[in-house]
Amino acid sequence: MKRFSADYIFPGNSSPIKNGVIEVDEKGQILNLLNPAKEAIDWEEVEVFEGIICPGFVNTHCHLELSYLKGKIAEGNKLTGFIKEIVNVRDQFAEEVRMKSIGEAEQEMWKNGIVAVGDICNGDSTLDTKQKSAIVFHSFIEVFGTNTSVADEAIAKAVELKQNFDNDRVTIVPHAPYSLSPKLVEKVIELNEGLMSIHNQETASENEMFEKGSGELLQSMQNFAPEMKGFSPTNKSSLQSYLPKYASTERMLLVHNTFTSAQDISFTKTSPIAIYWCFCPNANKYIEGRQPDYTLFLAEKCTIGTDSLASNWSLSILDELKTIRQKNMQIELETLLKWATINGAEALGLTDKLGSIEVGKAPGLNLISDLIDANISEKSTVKKIV
Repeated sequence: MKRFSADYIFPGNSSPIKNGVIEVDEKGQILNLLNPAKEAIDWEEVEVFEGIICPGFVNTHCHLELSYLKGKIAEGNKLTGFIKEIVNVRDQFAEEVRMKSIGEAEQEMWKNGIVAVGDICNGDSTLDTKQKSAIVFHSFIEVFGTNTSVADEAIAKAVELKQNFDNDRVTIVPHAPYSLSPKLVEKVIELNEGLMSIHNQETASENEMFEKGSGELLQSMQNFAPEMKGFSPTNKSSLQSYLPKYASTERMLLVHNTFTSAQDISFTKTSPIAIYWCFCPNANKYIEGRQPDYTLFLAEKCTIGTDSLASNWSLSILDELKTIRQKNMQIELETLLKWATINGAEALGLTDKLGSIEVGKAPGLNLISDLIDANISEKSTVKKIV
């Protein structure tokens, strides 16, 4: 048994405990969580740290398979430019380079205290790494195709890929509201297993496309998908246009939300779906140069993702929290850590083992050091201690 303490313990699902003590067994399972204000502590065998201890981080949105594109895609080109660059360069790398980058990225996440990942997949290049990893992965097999004639083929390929992964933590999901034909949407819904993920309102022109039938995103899609020339606007925002179609799913990760409004958030309250808002702050910074209005979401279930190394400088949840804090100092650290731990575990259906420091769980333990006024700063670091 090991015993750890820090200036504060952030359990993830309850209030911080000043100078709390955590007891864990050799497998990392929590045996006890003690509050010195209420219980007598024998400090002789307690390893005491400066900083805070929290559960392992949950990264609810990543594209591990794109790790080979680190530093290869220009910053600030907006979503349409980003997609165009990926299409232009993705075939220029040898298989061994891709596989090596996937392994290195997985290790980077582990060292940065990430214990679970919701990972987008368009192939099986990450399979071997995931099978060997100590990280818990939920793989989202992503489908897209605006031409009705390719819907059956797209679903067949997704089903085959899912079978290759051969575990319970794999679901077939839509890429984005604008990249699936109505027929393909129907087929995705038919395969619904209770958990969906979708890229949501990542760029302003996504809303313009649905509201007005115009904009850079629609124009870009029409250039390579002639069937999109017949696209009919809904006179509603993107989210309000597509969300009702997925009403049969239980939980849904809406990813990015950079241009989501208060009206959109209110609209989700009319849905039976449990909505989780996933933010990828550094990817938003990298691609669009803009952040969501996080203050709109303080009463919502929010989670944190890193997106891929094609659109980020690192795979670190702490770095994502730092970016949020830069212009949102009013958001409390306890709130941010809930977004990074228990909320993510809830979204991915992993609360039986991860997300909070509770007896019987093995959530991993992260030490965050170099705080300023008991809050994270640009100099803060994370170290995985369990």
